Amino acid sequence: AEVIDLATLKPYDEETLLGSVTKTGRCVVVHEATRTGGFGAEIAAFVAERGLTSLLAPIARVTGYDTVIPLPRLEQHYIPSVGRIVAAGRKACQFT
Repeated sequence: AEVIDLATLKPYDEETLLGSVTKTGRCVVVHEATRTGGFGAEIAAFVAERGLTSLLAPIARVTGYDTVIPLPRLEQHYIPSVGRIVAAGRKACQFT
């Protein structure tokens, strides 16, 4: 597994993303924004457009929910949890 932390959103490191997908055959995008309209969808689209033939599993997204971001005391229920991220990674690795 590889973890890529994009330091910038524009421009982002396309070469590193494609290199990782080529090496691993998988892509799990994690971000705290809502699923719909979040920047993770842009990353998923880019990987689908430029790295589709390298993928061995569907692209997975682990995101915040498509709701209003809750008050700070409830935020931990909104943002992607370790458990959700691990589950997505396992599912991607088990895909056949």
